[in-house]
Amino acid sequence: MNLDTQNIPTHIAIIMDGNGRWAQARGLARSAGHVKGVETVKRIIEISGHLGVKYLTLYTFSTENWNRPVEEVEALMKLFVDELEDDVFMENDMQFRVIGDTERLPESVKRRMNECMDKTRNNKTLIVTCALSYSSRWEITEVAKQIAQDAIEKKVRPEDINEAYISSHLQTNFLPDPDLLIRTGGELRISNYLLWQCAYSEFYFCDTFWPDFGEEDLHKAIESYQKRQRRFGKTEDQVENQQKAEKK
Repeated sequence: MNLDTQNIPTHIAIIMDGNGRWAQARGLARSAGHVKGVETVKRIIEISGHLGVKYLTLYTFSTENWNRPVEEVEALMKLFVDELEDDVFMENDMQFRVIGDTERLPESVKRRMNECMDKTRNNKTLIVTCALSYSSRWEITEVAKQIAQDAIEKKVRPEDINEAYISSHLQTNFLPDPDLLIRTGGELRISNYLLWQCAYSEFYFCDTFWPDFGEEDLHKAIESYQKRQRRFGKTEDQVENQQKAEKK
């Protein structure tokens, strides 16, 4: 499979779906699927870095996931603490970041998370962001609260509030919007993930469960992305003329 190395998505966001179903199809506990899914995370992180992806954002645990059985939630939190390895990021010059309602996380998770962010803060090759205890509606609601408070304190005027202003207040303000959103596991929805940020992202859905998602699957997603014309509201002719002008 030949990828255009000059057209690699700068930012890929992934909904890593199918861990539980992968395990159940094999007669295993759902937790076994999550363990296998962590192996996939490590593999995809390294492959993405080698391809030249600059930002990789992974939907790790949603605010809705707190409603899952207690034992599954506890297993996921323990897995996060046990498997978050500094070495993977340090060896590949990758920075680790987290977005989400982190106050809800157990202290052990917050401690491990902060340790890894602190250790990798100066790495440059790839920024890997985990959306942990995250939902987009929660994020946007928090921004609305903040803007309302700023208005009460006369720190901002209504006429100053625009798209750029809102984006700067989102938890993802250190990231460009995703170029490509990938969802594994066969579901055709984005499940309250980066709703504002994905306004013009290209979507790619595949049936492969996350534990089985590999290099070939990632290449297929990027190849699909490279075959598309991103118009951002313009006509096809406008985009083609702009591309011709940029090549001169």
